[in-house]
Amino acid sequence: MKRCGTILAAGVLLWAASARGETVCLINVDGVIGPATADYVSRGIDEAASRGAQCLIIQLDTPGGLLDSTKIIVQKMLSSSVPVVVYVGPAGAWAGSAGCFITLAADVAAMAPTTSIGAAHPVSVGQGGEEKTDETMKQKLENFATSWIETIAKKRKRNIEWAKSSVMESSSITADKALELNVIDLIAKDQADLLRQLDGREVNGRTLKTAGAQVVGIPMSIRERVFQMIWRPEVMYILMLAAIYGLIGELSNPGAILPGVVGAIALILALYMAAILPISVAGLALIGLAIALFVIDAFASTHGVLTAGGIVSFFLGSLMLFDSAGPLFQLSLALIIPATLLTGAFFLLVIGAGLRAQFWPVKVGKEILKGKTVKALTPIDARGGKVFVEGEYWNAVSDAPIDQDQDVDIVGVHGLTLHVKPKNS
Repeated sequence: MKRCGTILAAGVLLWAASARGETVCLINVDGVIGPATADYVSRGIDEAASRGAQCLIIQLDTPGGLLDSTKIIVQKMLSSSVPVVVYVGPAGAWAGSAGCFITLAADVAAMAPTTSIGAAHPVSVGQGGEEKTDETMKQKLENFATSWIETIAKKRKRNIEWAKSSVMESSSITADKALELNVIDLIAKDQADLLRQLDGREVNGRTLKTAGAQVVGIPMSIRERVFQMIWRPEVMYILMLAAIYGLIGELSNPGAILPGVVGAIALILALYMAAILPISVAGLALIGLAIALFVIDAFASTHGVLTAGGIVSFFLGSLMLFDSAGPLFQLSLALIIPATLLTGAFFLLVIGAGLRAQFWPVKVGKEILKGKTVKALTPIDARGGKVFVEGEYWNAVSDAPIDQDQDVDIVGVHGLTLHVKPKNS
């Protein structure tokens, strides 16, 4: 009887919610926080407001991301007319770094069991440019992040001291500890439990009615999915390699067209991503030096010394390319080592051979006839004669008379006629 009563009560709530047309919007943020994520969250908040939703739930699982993108998300959340609920889930999820700022900025912060939050120490100075690694800039960035998270925690009436320690000491805690320390508002085992606990909660003078509400998912747009997928250091690295291979391949073999087109497209995409991702100028300079060494070695007699130096420079440059941006953006050796070996082989075997071939002497065609010595088949004078060279009979003229069977030097080619002179004359 008790179970039947529970089911009946749930049914009544669901019917009542449906009758009132109550909705709750949901977006899922999974992965590194970047420009595409900021666009997605901003659009989700606007769409939830336009639908008149009870609230927007952001289900969050992230190791962190860019500071500029995090600022856009937090500012949008703080100015939202619709209540924003951040739910760190499912079980095992993490609101790290940027995710900690976003969770603390929510109207209601919730976590699933066995999740964690924290380690909000900043690792990136906005979008693009080389990471400022000197101590002064690092201290300024830390001070800014500390004051910013303190402001967020104060506005949402959450534990300010822990919020500051998450930045200054990279403190990280579990969901249970976060609830105990007033970092979050509640722990929910799943979305249904979350909706049940949100029901009747007052947020900004508004009482939420979420029990049995219809959950409307707001998926990423195609554009957001594409940019979220390609917005990765590994993708930019591969695009950079494609640009190098394509453009230099086209220069070493003019007229191929396809390598040049592919290289140009890859270069434009790589430059766009370089304006967003934190690139190390030192790493980029080492990769550029490596390319210069590869090309120079194609012409210099160094017995591969410059190529070896180029391989070392390319490897170190790849390691340093995102090194100052923290572990989220570092390239793995599983990618760097094959890319280094492939690039070395590409320049040594393909580009080197192509560049050297452009400077080899001509070995076929009329150009190779000049300078050859042959015998006159007939007497030759200004009116003409015959010679046999390279398996063919040629007309020949000479300013000085030449006897039959006399050795002659070919001094010029004019159409199908050779200009000759007596040998040693």
